[in-house]
Amino acid sequence: MKKNRNVGIIGVGQSVYSSHREDVNQPELIHEAVVAALDDAGITMDDVDCVVHGNMELFEMVHQPDCWHVLGTGAYGKEAFRVTTGGTTGTTVACAADNLVASGLHDVVLAIGFEKLQEGHTTGGITNMADPLWGRQLQTGALTGIAAQDLIEEFGEERAKKVAMQYRIIMDQHAMLNKYAHRRFGLEFDQAAELAETSPPLVGELRMIHMCSQSDGACAIIVASEDKVKAWGKNAAWIRDHITVHREETFTIWGGDKEVGTMRYAAEKLFARNGITDPRKEIDVFEMYDPSAWWGVEWIKEFLLLEGDEHLKMIENGEISRDGSLPINPSGGVIASNPIGATALVRVAEAANQVRGTAGKHQLKKEIKQALASGFGGTLWSVLFLLTKEITW
Repeated sequence: MKKNRNVGIIGVGQSVYSSHREDVNQPELIHEAVVAALDDAGITMDDVDCVVHGNMELFEMVHQPDCWHVLGTGAYGKEAFRVTTGGTTGTTVACAADNLVASGLHDVVLAIGFEKLQEGHTTGGITNMADPLWGRQLQTGALTGIAAQDLIEEFGEERAKKVAMQYRIIMDQHAMLNKYAHRRFGLEFDQAAELAETSPPLVGELRMIHMCSQSDGACAIIVASEDKVKAWGKNAAWIRDHITVHREETFTIWGGDKEVGTMRYAAEKLFARNGITDPRKEIDVFEMYDPSAWWGVEWIKEFLLLEGDEHLKMIENGEISRDGSLPINPSGGVIASNPIGATALVRVAEAANQVRGTAGKHQLKKEIKQALASGFGGTLWSVLFLLTKEITW
């Protein structure tokens, strides 16, 4: 993607993620992430031109919450935008921030995603978006057993269940090193068989242990133009490209032939226009939006353009673990922390941290030159980000 100006991420801030953050209100929660991002970038709000704010307002049921949140965002008197695009909100916020700087409209933009789910009703918000008759099969919201069913039918029940639990345990082992993560259980591989049978069932073969949580939390990133980055001498993760794919025709209750999913479609387009021919070798880390272990397994195949059972072998061989050839979600992923309006932004933020070498205890040992981050939500739509350590284009 040719840009008018190059844009880099120079600051990342996150709150602690938890099922209940009763110690703070919404502006205070956001303030935690904003202050951390400003400190990381080494700048103040005086240096910020514009603020982009995103969350799922249906969940907290507060109309135009960004107006209240100026107490925590620092947006008072500045240009501001509010974004809501379902589960992809966080990545859409990042896209908007990048575009605002790349266009030349602003030099420095603060992008914020947040959710305080204890103060609303997530399932009520999701299910009320669908017609109760024609959309009745969508009334489970994000809970679906389709991915599990598809994997079991294609690869057999024993192997599919084993791989899904192996994926889940790898994510938990990653989360154990992330001080911000919500769910850190200390799972071990010898618990896999027991967990697969004893964890409470949700839908079909989807069990509680496979599924992401509901979390309270906020994430903020600061993006700046190349001129600003160089003038300030900042450590940046450069936004090389991003793509958003909407394919609502794939969202059907009638069945029929399987269409190319938005994950594979986005990856094909993004890789082709950036000269990536072998993502498994050319991408150093992937922060993937994985709402459940079953979806995580399936989407590795789609995003990395794999065929057959290559994705299963990657998991079975430990290739997606911290020390593997292509680590996936060293932060623990969505299964570990899910403040929905921030969740996809956390993927971009964590990928940027890996590129910048600022991820803390869950920083990977190898040098990260190129990172991938994804967002997912709404009517099966996907956003995909490509970040780099150097400007090479």
